[in-house]
Amino acid sequence: MSALSDPFLAPAPRPQPRPLSTPAFIWTAMRNPIEIWGERAYRERVLRNDWLRVPTVIVNDPATIRHCLVDNAANYAMQPLRQRVLRPMLRDGLLTAEGELWRRTRRAMAPVFTPRNVGGLAAIMATRSQAFAEALEQSEADAPRDVANEMTLLTYDILQATLFTDAIAGEPAEFARAMDDFLHRMGRIDPLDLLDAPAFLPRVGRLLGHRSTTYFRRLITETAERRRALIAADPTSAPRDLLTLLLQTEGLSASEVEDNIITFIGAGHETTARALGWTLYLLASAPIERDKVERELDEQLPGLPDPREWADALPRTRAALEEAMRLYPPAPSLNRMAIEADTVAGMEVPAGASLLVMPWLVHRHEALWERPGHFLPDRFAPENRGRIDRYQYIPFGVGPRVCIGASFALQEGVIALACLMRTLRFEYVGARPPHPVQKITVQPRGGLPMRVTRRRKSL
Repeated sequence: MSALSDPFLAPAPRPQPRPLSTPAFIWTAMRNPIEIWGERAYRERVLRNDWLRVPTVIVNDPATIRHCLVDNAANYAMQPLRQRVLRPMLRDGLLTAEGELWRRTRRAMAPVFTPRNVGGLAAIMATRSQAFAEALEQSEADAPRDVANEMTLLTYDILQATLFTDAIAGEPAEFARAMDDFLHRMGRIDPLDLLDAPAFLPRVGRLLGHRSTTYFRRLITETAERRRALIAADPTSAPRDLLTLLLQTEGLSASEVEDNIITFIGAGHETTARALGWTLYLLASAPIERDKVERELDEQLPGLPDPREWADALPRTRAALEEAMRLYPPAPSLNRMAIEADTVAGMEVPAGASLLVMPWLVHRHEALWERPGHFLPDRFAPENRGRIDRYQYIPFGVGPRVCIGASFALQEGVIALACLMRTLRFEYVGARPPHPVQKITVQPRGGLPMRVTRRRKSL
């Protein structure tokens, strides 16, 4: 563990001092779900609340997480509230599909995310990240940049270059604006969803998000049509990327293919963008930790021409990224519903009960972490990693539905961070600390205004 006596305390909502009334709960869940939690949620390993007459069990204990999401995963389906929020956006994409459709889709995507294939994409990730860093360096130095938005642009560029071989239609800046509106409007919990109101009743946020939804659906349709034409003209000329694999998968309709493309363009790249933005903010706020990463990059990168080696050869850089994902997990909630009654850690889980495994809570739990709210990358140093339970740190989920692109995202994150920080320094210039808000991912309210300048190397 780090010897720092005064490590950086990462900004986060304060736990609720007392249980919320029903109106306050609905308002808080709609505005920012990670603000609903009280002190018990950060201290107890398993607890139960009956919210809006639905029995709800919150699980923070690693062994119990394994039981529910791995050993007895077949008993826990996707939670209906989660589906009501996500399905209007993602429809039958991998994140929301269930049953045979989910199994068929995941099998189709598996070849893209094998270790060998992911490693083969490292050079493209590095090339795009380096070009992005050079463009930032040439921009006006005194003008603050919203690094949250900049990371959306970078990860979009990497995603479309690797998984879609530069085939995505659309202009990056327009894409970033639409993505921000898409997640802001569509990723919010509507009071009607909390109350399990009929689907035909209109949700205001989704009505306001219609424009961005239409934009993405048009973008995806154009992208798929262009690739279909290429495959029809000469199947051997089509790249063997995610887009081609989806289009050639038997049993997937045209709409299901498009649902999966929008899932990866939306949820897939957004999680990595948020992880990178938070990492740069935390390192800017913790100069000692930033210096360690910069020194490592100056010493190691000149001898590492192959970016496939970076994730293992840059342990401090990787540790900073992993600690940022602990404090601000890109996917902050894993929501399930018990199909049949179960018993977890001595507590009864009735059939139909909601089961919440919240990386936001697990990663900040007082019984699992020393100084859980502080930024301490040394937790993930090679000599300390063995102390972390497999089910104590779950930024990509666990079990059968673990993120299929976890190794892709980790490799991308380390490479992008290395390319950015090898020549640039990021200084946070916001008037106040960023406030994390849950909208599918954990986003900084108001963005991450930062000054980007060229740095002097430590050698």
